Amino acid sequence: MLIKNIILDKIKAGEISLLFRRWKKPGVKAGGTQMTQRGVFAIDGVAVVTERKITVEDAIAAGFTSKKDLLAQLIERDEPTDIYRIAIRFAGEDPRKELRQNAELSPDEVADIIAKLHKLDIACKRGRWTQMYLQMIHDQPNIHAAILAEQIGLDIPHFKPWVRKLKALGLTESLRPGYRLSPRGEKILICLRERSHGANLS
Repeated sequence: MLIKNIILDKIKAGEISLLFRRWKKPGVKAGGTQMTQRGVFAIDGVAVVTERKITVEDAIAAGFTSKKDLLAQLIERDEPTDIYRIAIRFAGEDPRKELRQNAELSPDEVADIIAKLHKLDIACKRGRWTQMYLQMIHDQPNIHAAILAEQIGLDIPHFKPWVRKLKALGLTESLRPGYRLSPRGEKILICLRERSHGANLS
């Protein structure tokens, strides 16, 4: 579910507690969470409602001044859709932030991260892409993702999902534009280089 940052900020501040969406099928599930640039948000409820059942209180909880303003945003599409009422709240800061800053890794922790990178390499079937991506981001921080993707013959839709996998491990940080390695990512890249160097010498 796409949520604008301005709306995320209002949810985080407690100013918005409901969202309304038109979907053919629900885009989120009750009890789930959504990771965003503003932190983790909890989905407390998802229900199909009719326009008639939407109240003025619902509209205000969704950040609108009136029910009319809310309904004006719920434009009917060409294909049939239902209106979903989504109860949402801020659940906490992005746990990856703290993870990214932690570069004091034990040998076992380093080995575990490198093992996860190895699994990603195998799953992609494009060789050791994880080290290549980390090195590229290290060498070219703050460079637009489209430029980085073009350097390795990819487009944005095929490039960004793999960077997100590195971000999930706390190894990269998103910038505007581009990325940079986190302290944790810098540590892992050094370890990967050392392993590669040792393998070349053997």
